[in-house]
Amino acid sequence: MTSTARRARPATEPAAGHHRTTRRARGPAGHARRRTAAARRRIGREIPGTLAVLPTPNDLAAMSRYRTFPFTGQDHPGYLRRLDGLLRTLAAQGRHTTLTLFDPAEYAAYCTDNGLHPDRPESRARYTTELAAAGATVPYTGRRLTDTLPALLDEADRQDTWDRAGTLLATAGRCPTCDGDTAHDAFENASQAMLRLLDALGPGRHHLVCSVPAGDGSPLLAALHATAHPDGRLHLAEAEALIFCTVLAAGIALRRPGGVVARTLDDEHGDEVRGWSLHGTWLRALTAAEVFSAYCTDARTGDPVSPEPGVDYLPGIAVPPPAYPHQHCGDT
Repeated sequence: MTSTARRARPATEPAAGHHRTTRRARGPAGHARRRTAAARRRIGREIPGTLAVLPTPNDLAAMSRYRTFPFTGQDHPGYLRRLDGLLRTLAAQGRHTTLTLFDPAEYAAYCTDNGLHPDRPESRARYTTELAAAGATVPYTGRRLTDTLPALLDEADRQDTWDRAGTLLATAGRCPTCDGDTAHDAFENASQAMLRLLDALGPGRHHLVCSVPAGDGSPLLAALHATAHPDGRLHLAEAEALIFCTVLAAGIALRRPGGVVARTLDDEHGDEVRGWSLHGTWLRALTAAEVFSAYCTDARTGDPVSPEPGVDYLPGIAVPPPAYPHQHCGDT
């Protein structure tokens, strides 16, 4: 399940070894052929590849029903070890490999939609190529797949959250009163809310989680890690900030109930937790009791979660809202 520009062939299905001894051609023609072969090898090192990984034993079992798939569905750890060996070999050759996840159910649907035979290596290679172009990926850095898979699964969750939040935001349409772009204005509000929250929290290491119900039984959850320095500098991951603001904007645009919980990390004195609820187009600070209740409840299941020792549950800090572009069209 890999693709390179040289040959559409899954990386998990390397060509069988075939060796033969040949006499090197001598003279100008032989030197030219060797120079050409060397140039091809150098170019080959600059062509990236993609390896699609089956993350669970059930995924491996689902793919092993295909006759041309080179692994059995009984040994997922062995499957990962063989992929580790392949990745090390490619890295030793100077090849860069990107990792992505292979979903057997989505693959079967992809083959049906595109008229492909699912039991062919070229079909798996084509699916992997298109998957890597639009799906979640992480670069291979030499770590074992058992250590890399959690990061890849987290990236896939973030990608799914962004896609779902963007789809929800796209349904907001235009303001019926002033014909304003509701999604654009909601995203502007969400961006301002994020920056003002971080400013109110002050210097330190902050972990923010935004939760908005999606209407399909599974809430949208977006996490943001940020470090605010005393001199005003703010360090955060752009991708995390984008997803965080998109989720919050979806709640603002569609008037969904939601909220933000912020945890400020302090190794010496203990962590502090604060919270805000989404009210109309802005965030309302919660009381300490409301923060405790929100933080000690599983956002996915609604089940209670035991409070952590050494954590202070504090009231949220009031943050002033910006001038909403279409304030007369909705509450703030």
